[in-house]
Amino acid sequence: MLAATVHYTRDLDLAEECVQDAYAQALQTWGRRTPVPARPGAWLTSVARNRALDRMRRASVLRRALPLLVVDEAVPGPEEGVEAPVVDDDRLRLIFTCCHPALSRDAQVALTLRLLCGLSTVEVARAFLVQETTMAARITRAKKKISAARIPYRVPAREELPGRVDAVLEVLHLVFTTGHAAPVGESLIRRDLVDGAIGLARVMHVLLPQNGEVAGLLALMLLIDSRRETRVGADGRLLLLAEQDRSRWDTDQINEGVALLVESLRRQPPGRYAVQAAIAAVHAESPSWADTDWAEIVALYDVLRSLWPSPVVDLNRAVALGMRDGPEAGLAALELLLDVPAMATYGYLSAARADFLRRLQRWAEAEAAYAEALALTGNEVERAFLAGRLREIRDHV
Repeated sequence: MLAATVHYTRDLDLAEECVQDAYAQALQTWGRRTPVPARPGAWLTSVARNRALDRMRRASVLRRALPLLVVDEAVPGPEEGVEAPVVDDDRLRLIFTCCHPALSRDAQVALTLRLLCGLSTVEVARAFLVQETTMAARITRAKKKISAARIPYRVPAREELPGRVDAVLEVLHLVFTTGHAAPVGESLIRRDLVDGAIGLARVMHVLLPQNGEVAGLLALMLLIDSRRETRVGADGRLLLLAEQDRSRWDTDQINEGVALLVESLRRQPPGRYAVQAAIAAVHAESPSWADTDWAEIVALYDVLRSLWPSPVVDLNRAVALGMRDGPEAGLAALELLLDVPAMATYGYLSAARADFLRRLQRWAEAEAAYAEALALTGNEVERAFLAGRLREIRDHV
């Protein structure tokens, strides 16, 4: 809805305010003064557009405000065999606008998460492991630069796509990971974000069928999402990978993901998404938790560290190392991350340490680590899991 309203107003801030106004009006009227419309999305979009028009008329700036974002009418159409709606997608236009080279990479990703995906500034800050105030300032500066630089609201011409694709893929990956493990809320998964990221990754694959990293990212998403229905039990409890019923994993998604991974590896040397997809494929193709090839997973993480140095990658590698060599080895690898500033408020680090300490029966230390993880976690499903572990640990203290 925001993307459609931006298409109409050419003003990011005005569009965002009008969409929020439309939601507020719906909350005040639906089910109270009027029934819920048959097409709620269309109703909200229409209200947002009308509100934007009223705002522009009242301010008497309609003529001057056209357009704050420039529409390039000379953009070449899609290639033969690609349907026009692929490049006419408002969401795709908004992603490419936010991911314009005039903006820094962090600003590109943050602005798209905030505007296109509806994440709060707090949620975006958590994704970047920075303070909320830092992220708020970054997003504000990015909006102002789009307006001041008259950045076009369009999908780039085909010759421009390769230079813009890395930022878009990073955005889609962050959208997917944020939806796969929602940082806050009562649900473990935000299906809207996961499905939206996969859908847009498919569009990118149509636009750039020869790009191995696009294929790798789509493979990664499909392989991870194949486990969606087994990640939470019927009682709402979080189920770890070892507890999941693999017979319920989506084999169609796994097969498609593996095929895309093979395609990606054939087209170019492996990039970060292809390597992550390869890790996901090891899990997806393992018949059971006990049969998981942890040596291969550790080796793949070593490759990933060389391509994409990141404390989060180091954390995941440490967990895999603990599975291969035992909890002492995993814990030792995690200890190296305790002094990394970006990880100071990262709850998964505390949770990983707590699990290794539990397995080593170091109950007092495990209790402290689980309590810390619980304090740093905002998702209610994950909080319930950690609280349950904490109760178990306290029985041993």
